[in-house]
Amino acid sequence: MVTHPPKGLHGQAVEELGRRIIRGDYPPGSVVDPVKFETELGVSKTVVREAMRVLASKGLLESKQKRGTTIRPRADWNLLDSDLLRWQGSSDPTDGFLEDLAEVRAIVEPAGARLAATRRTASDLDAMRHALDAMAAAGADADAMVEADLAFHRALLDAAHNELLSRMEVVIEAGLRVRDRIVHGARHFSDSIPVHQELLDAVEAGDPDAAVTAVESLLAQASHDLAAVREGTDGGDGDDVVTDTLPKETP
Repeated sequence: MVTHPPKGLHGQAVEELGRRIIRGDYPPGSVVDPVKFETELGVSKTVVREAMRVLASKGLLESKQKRGTTIRPRADWNLLDSDLLRWQGSSDPTDGFLEDLAEVRAIVEPAGARLAATRRTASDLDAMRHALDAMAAAGADADAMVEADLAFHRALLDAAHNELLSRMEVVIEAGLRVRDRIVHGARHFSDSIPVHQELLDAVEAGDPDAAVTAVESLLAQASHDLAAVREGTDGGDGDDVVTDTLPKETP
């Protein structure tokens, strides 16, 4: 599932207000003034009301008589909502958010790889191969590389043939997007195609242990590259380096 920001005045209002809340512009418990939003965003009362309804459905807002609309505690937010994940990772993600994403990936993807190695079908393998070929063909096109990387990991989870596990792609996608946006913004990053190939080979061979080992190596490489960039050093070494530019936000 690829998520995109909604379009139109209503979608833009949801985006702007959602990002402000996630960013902490309005602390939990604070009262939201719809009239102020109408003025600031230059939209109608109806647009703001509908945007607030959407944000309430995501657990960010609540309305009560005599109190008006307030920001709910973070514990009430639907943090697995695709928009909330995207908003948290699209600007300047905190170390805590990055660590949470890395931990979830470390829990989900090895389990998914193990199941995929025993349950994959020919079409699953074709999807993984197609994504890997797209990664190889992306070259210096960072946007294409990111989308191909996402496709590979979605195909891996789908190959586990567990509907609930497949739904975890929303977290995996958020983790990959924010990691790739940061890492590809650096001058250098490690070539991840070989370890993706190892993972595909293990899944195709029906070797669960090898699949787990490969995905753990991939995650370790991803963590290394991210840490290197955030510490201000290069993430790659020698010939295993790709020069790239910062990918644009998905429109």
